[in-house]
Amino acid sequence: MTFRATARHPALILDDVRGAQKMLSGVARVTALEGSRHLSELVGAPVHLKCENLQRTGSFKLRGAYVRISGLSPVERAAGVVAASAGNHAQGVALASSLLGVRSTV
Repeated sequence: MTFRATARHPALILDDVRGAQKMLSGVARVTALEGSRHLSELVGAPVHLKCENLQRTGSFKLRGAYVRISGLSPVERAAGVVAASAGNHAQGVALASSLLGVRSTV
């Protein structure tokens, strides 16, 4: 999949990724890649699973929610955040907003 920059979503640069990684230090776990012999045999190529199910919320969604909410201005933070989800995204938003002291409605 190719990321296409738009006016609303400017192109990501490596420094953005490194900044997010630093921001998430102590918030999200660094999860392992585990090889799967069975899946590798099924597809005929090496398969590695990223164990994001080991995150506190059970998925990778905490990462994006935390980075996005932490980037809100003080005025935006004061207004709180709303998430329309009943799944992994909801869990990520709820935990991220709690950790950052931002009111959330999920």
